[in-house]
Amino acid sequence: MRLQVLGIGKLKAGPEKTLADEYRTRLEGLGRKAGITKLTVTDFAESQGQTASQRRAEEAKLLIGSLAPKAFTLVLDERGKPFTSTAFSQLLQRHLDQGTHDLAFLIGGPDGHSADTRKHAGQLISLSEMTWPHRLVRIMLLEQIYRAVTIMVNHPYHRS
Repeated sequence: MRLQVLGIGKLKAGPEKTLADEYRTRLEGLGRKAGITKLTVTDFAESQGQTASQRRAEEAKLLIGSLAPKAFTLVLDERGKPFTSTAFSQLLQRHLDQGTHDLAFLIGGPDGHSADTRKHAGQLISLSEMTWPHRLVRIMLLEQIYRAVTIMVNHPYHRS
């Protein structure tokens, strides 16, 4: 299965980018053992639209336009379903078992996702009921994907 992480907001050089790259590298190495053949992380600049609805619409076009054909989309949204790390791992395992070829995670910008993006979602998921900056969300998501993979391959990183 191939994973895409598509996010609004560019990560600049600094501690956040370093940490995101570290989890990405770890995930690429261990992910193959779990059946994850490729990980793509793509950042997009925030829209400069005049209104929040314009910005959400422009960002939706970027995100949806960058999806792999027939990708199952998991949209990170405060209205989404929360998961424990184990349940999140089981979600990824289910997609692997069902033969999902492409699984995409969509991270919105400061104004959140458009209604179109949420409608396009295979599932809305939440990392927290709190609102987090895109730089931290990217790191948190990559860490949770890595943690899910460690659970799947019985690696000692995740301890219950």
